[in-house]
Amino acid sequence: MRANSVVRIYFCILFWRCLFIATKELQINEEIRDKEVRVITDDGEQLGIMSASDALKAAAYRSLDLVKIAPQAVPPVCKIMDYGKYRFDQQKREKEAKKNQKVIEIKEIQLTLNIDTHDIETKVNHAIRFLKAGNKVKVSIRFRGREMVHPERGLEIMQSFADACSEYGNVEKAAKLENRTMLMFLAAKSAK
Repeated sequence: MRANSVVRIYFCILFWRCLFIATKELQINEEIRDKEVRVITDDGEQLGIMSASDALKAAAYRSLDLVKIAPQAVPPVCKIMDYGKYRFDQQKREKEAKKNQKVIEIKEIQLTLNIDTHDIETKVNHAIRFLKAGNKVKVSIRFRGREMVHPERGLEIMQSFADACSEYGNVEKAAKLENRTMLMFLAAKSAK
């Protein structure tokens, strides 16, 4: 009777552990319902093909979890490992990969059709600063009222702006009129 209660308590602990390990994508312990599975230990030793209940007992004997790592194989491959440590290591790798990603922001510069030369120089300096930082620049001209009659003037301003920024950035998307707004995108030149 004593051995039976110890087994019952151990399986309750395993069940509790299954409930509180967050965001699982793999089947572990009692979730594995296959008749036969191929079992591998945490150090890579193959235990062979056995029933799922025997594999679960082998994992319980080692105080580890039984994790189905290859469900598409015939029979499915299960590994005896510490699932909590596996998830921790996986989250750590994901966090490290996210840290190494470079986030590129899109900065917007708005121009008008009647912009003066000094104002355009100031806007070009802003765009160059953004491009040096590795960001993309969205240049827009909003046409108001009767300005829609002269879209070619907007194209001239966009072209001169792109030429002024050509040393630091390339035109990613050429100037295009959409409704009452003309848009152009500049991307930073890659460092050579």
